[in-house]
Parts: sequence; structure tokens; C-alpha cells
Amino acid sequence: MGETTAVVDGANVAYAERSDKGAPKVSNVVAMAEALKGLGHGFLVIIDATVRHEVDDPEQLEALLDDRSLRQAPAGTDADYFILETAERFDAWVVSNDEFEGWDEEYPWIHDRRVPFMIIDGEVELYDMKPGPAHRGEAG
Repeated sequence: MGETTAVVDGANVAYAERSDKGAPKVSNVVAMAEALKGLGHGFLVIIDATVRHEVDDPEQLEALLDDRSLRQAPAGTDADYFILETAERFDAWVVSNDEFEGWDEEYPWIHDRRVPFMIIDGEVELYDMKPGPAHRGEAG
């Protein structure tokens, strides 16, 4: 997989900009992946099991799952745990607008490494994120 510098909260990204019918958009996840690649970040996208039943393009989501571009948290589990645990393991950023309330005691670093974002007309804007694993003081 290469160096993972960002763990993406896939459900949060999918819901950032919805389809005309109000469904979370798989294209948001693809746009986020492209934005992170463009910044030189290795990344892993993790989604909740329920998202696959709600998205606007289930076939595209299944293709991303099949080629391992994104991973699904086990059904009936809290995806936040897997997102935070994976970010801790890789010492990575967490790309999400979720503030992960209630997780600060177990993951006290979350407020320093969470990267909020916006998606407007399919364009991704990441905040406070520089190329490479900047939070570790390494060059990007």
C-alpha cells in the first residue's frame, strides 16, 4: 500500500456533497483520493458498512472495494474506531469533518491530526494539511 499519511473517513466524505436525490456520493470519495494523491499523500479510505446501501452509485463503490482502494469496517461495528486505530498505527492524518467526540481520551492526538475539508461542485478543499507526513516533522 505504500506509506499511509492520511486515513479518510469515507462516509463523512461521501455525505459532504449529496446527489440531487440526497444520497451520499461515491464521486466525493474519488475526488478526495485524487486530491490526496495530488498532494503526494499515501492514504486509506475506510467506510461504514451501511454506506454501501445508501450511496448514489453502488456499483462504483463495489469496484473501489474490490480493488482495495477503500476498506469497509465490519458490519455492526463503529467505523470511527477503525479510522482512529488505523491512523494511530500509521501515525497518519485523519481526513474528516467529524470531531470524534468521546474518542479524545483514547486518541488524544485526534484534534491535532484531524483535517477538515469541503467539497464544492466536486472540488476538494483540505485545510491545514501540507504535502507529506508534516505532523512528524519529516519533509514531504
